[in-house]
Amino acid sequence: MKQDSLRNAAYTVDCEDYVHVIKFNPFDSGDACSLIAYGGNNYVVVGTCRFQEEDAEVEGIQYKTLRTFHHGIRVDAIAWSPETRLDALPPQIRFCTAASDRKLRLFTSDLQDKNEYKTFDGHSDYVNDLVFAPREGQEVASVSDDHTCRVWDLEGNEKAHFVLRSPGMSVCWHPEEAFKLMVAEKNGTIRFYDLITHQAILSLECEQTPLMSADWCLKNTLRIGAVAGSDWLIWDITRSSYPQDKRPVHVDRARLFRWSRVNENLFATIGYPGKATTQLLVHHLGHPQPILTGTAAVGSGLTWHRTLPLCAVGGDHKIFFWVTEM
Repeated sequence: MKQDSLRNAAYTVDCEDYVHVIKFNPFDSGDACSLIAYGGNNYVVVGTCRFQEEDAEVEGIQYKTLRTFHHGIRVDAIAWSPETRLDALPPQIRFCTAASDRKLRLFTSDLQDKNEYKTFDGHSDYVNDLVFAPREGQEVASVSDDHTCRVWDLEGNEKAHFVLRSPGMSVCWHPEEAFKLMVAEKNGTIRFYDLITHQAILSLECEQTPLMSADWCLKNTLRIGAVAGSDWLIWDITRSSYPQDKRPVHVDRARLFRWSRVNENLFATIGYPGKATTQLLVHHLGHPQPILTGTAAVGSGLTWHRTLPLCAVGGDHKIFFWVTEM
């Protein structure tokens, strides 16, 4: 079956507000449904999704909102904690957000009476990305326009502080490399830091700017991907500090890069919101052209499902879901 490459979203979910950021839970929460969180102008919504691709009894998509968390300010980034469990009694939902007031907020809820959040203060400019330690979830790393990467404990104490040479755009923590942190900077440099010695141990170069987003491949720890300018770039870190593969993709500029969580050759990129539509492109390293082109009315955010080749993009009062083939 040849895929028709230009496609409308397979599924959509209506939302109360503009969706600025969206994130599938990348960890197993002990439930058949997938957790998804999305952030609007002043709240975060946590819901569950089930798709017909994984359950024959579902027609299309089954979506349910579990809880809406009042945030009071625009949400810029969301990270899930591996401590989130739906099969515990009581269940525990834990995630962290970055907001336009430069603060991080750690939310913990049992979906009943317990709903609390702590604020982490320290960044002096916008926070662009954040991530939980992938095994125990006892630390959060964040990167900011203030030229720092910071690691926090769950009380909001700063445990490590790395000075960058330009704004930090992406930070990744790989479950198989728990003592290393990958930090991507706007000037086109991607560095790996050793969290025990607090030293930089490896760096990669784009040779073009601005680098807007980078990701560490879950299925292959040697593979790094990024978007800079209007191109995507891929590195094999054993071969060279320069990209082995790159291609122009978005006419205006590329905004986000995300690896699929189920296939080391599959990744998605999106262009800049602001035009009438945003282009989502799904790429496979074995194919010269994108294998799927999707358009969303002013889309933002990009996230892959934990076990399916399915990705989601936020938009104006909607979430769009695209399914691709392996």
